[in-house]
Amino acid sequence: MATQLSLFADDINDEERRPALSRTDRTLVAKAIRCLEAVYLTKGDCLTSPQATRDYLKLKLFGLPSEVFVCLYLDCRHRVIRYEELFKGTIDGASVHPREVVRRVIETNAAAVIFAHNHPSGVAEPSQADLRITQRLKEALALIDVRVLDHLIVGEGETTSLAERGLL
Repeated sequence: MATQLSLFADDINDEERRPALSRTDRTLVAKAIRCLEAVYLTKGDCLTSPQATRDYLKLKLFGLPSEVFVCLYLDCRHRVIRYEELFKGTIDGASVHPREVVRRVIETNAAAVIFAHNHPSGVAEPSQADLRITQRLKEALALIDVRVLDHLIVGEGETTSLAERGLL
């Protein structure tokens, strides 16, 4: 089964997405993302390791000037169906709407999801709002038998996994 992705390679070159990087660095980041996608997102065993998922999401989200909430939609064998940026916010938050998440999950026919967002402040610690929205999304998706496998928070030096911390 070929993996269908919504790639944002063109967005990555956009100066508004990573204004602190030079054009050369933005091009390098875009190439790195394409390489990771070629290796991890086109094979049957894509993103099976937590570290591969972390690396991929960190490349996609690190250095963005505003908070972006994304979803990796997965099939029943946890292969990536699609990567999608669902909500964009400000420097310290993004409004996440469970209704829209459920709608997109149904449209993609996903069996499981991995959520992620960045903290432009660089601190990867989950806030109370992060924990609350994760719980709300988990409950909403449980009603349609879709599992939330993880919610990753990308910071400056690290990426925090709510699943690894036992917070899911």
